[in-house]
Amino acid sequence: MICKAISLRGNELMESATFKDYFSDAATAYAAFRPRYPGELASFLAGLCQTRRQVWDCGCGSGQLSVLLANFFETVVATDASARQISEAQPHARVEYRCVSAEDSGLERHSADLITVAQAVHWFDLSRFYDEVRRVGRPGAVLALIAYGMLEVEGLETLLGDFYGRVLEAYWPPERRHVETGYQLLEFPFTPLPDPGLYMSETWNLSALSGYIGTWSAVRALEQAQGPAPFQTFGQALGQAWGDPASLRTVRWPLTVRAGRLPSG
Repeated sequence: MICKAISLRGNELMESATFKDYFSDAATAYAAFRPRYPGELASFLAGLCQTRRQVWDCGCGSGQLSVLLANFFETVVATDASARQISEAQPHARVEYRCVSAEDSGLERHSADLITVAQAVHWFDLSRFYDEVRRVGRPGAVLALIAYGMLEVEGLETLLGDFYGRVLEAYWPPERRHVETGYQLLEFPFTPLPDPGLYMSETWNLSALSGYIGTWSAVRALEQAQGPAPFQTFGQALGQAWGDPASLRTVRWPLTVRAGRLPSG
């Protein structure tokens, strides 16, 4: 898909380059069903920063992390290359959403105290993005690459693992391996900072879990290749294992934060 870059400040309209887009077609479901980052994550990131004037939340999707960061910083500039994702973003008085590429943000030089990328950096042109990070980040600013891994639901590990790892194996984009390894295989030329070892957690019924799994790019690729039957078969097995569809279960995702500090001078 092609994204025409837009800013939600005024009526500015600009063109951007094409980008690899797996999520625009499911933007509404993504906003509705993706899990929420914990407040502890935003607090941890804020604590790494020398000043808290501006954050660049790059690849923001529909703003799940952006609005949390706004509780700790004066301004959040939240960008995504997908206009559909931006259209579903959560409004906040201190968050400005822009549809621009990660590699050419248009932000002012040395304007950001913190640059965050949650569950998205594996789609970027990494070398060009790091050049943009160095341009936009203030001296001593922090870059944080955030990923969450395979979900954990007690009693459903075998069923979920088989669907994720066997049924969907051929349909995951190759970039997915970087999420599974917490971005540890990516080049990261910045002074490393500690990982706080956090989890995301939701209390969901069956419908919420099914909706979330339906946002996976591999599920949509599977349906395009084989039609709805494989996902329907999985859904029936999940329903049988779950029991009462209105009952609630705890769903958890391990969070990885690969953070680093830019040079001070």
